[in-house]
Amino acid sequence: MPQPLALVCYERLMPGSQLVNRLQDLNYRVLVLNNVALLAATAKREKPLLLLADLTTPGDVFEAIAKVKADSETSHLPIIAFAPESETAMIEAAQKAGANFAVTETGLASHLPHMIDRALQVD
Repeated sequence: MPQPLALVCYERLMPGSQLVNRLQDLNYRVLVLNNVALLAATAKREKPLLLLADLTTPGDVFEAIAKVKADSETSHLPIIAFAPESETAMIEAAQKAGANFAVTETGLASHLPHMIDRALQVD
């Protein structure tokens, strides 16, 4: 059985590399993207099962999330966005942009498997 693909957009080494390692431990193939402007096109081309985005990545992450959600070919993709605990405004903006989950880095690190399960549930 092939490994599912997770697309992870980040620029900061921590927590980005930790997240990649955790996803690999959970048996995901991981494609790393550090240019948020390419998020929607990459999601469309690569067809990942899941997107994760660091909200502090340079560029308009919120616009990229909205673009993924607006495209009929990628709108179904679950998006988990994360930011440092001090960036509550970013977390709220990600929810408004369409992220399925917008959480703190600490919350993501401690609850990643559960969040993935919830994000992948079909309503």
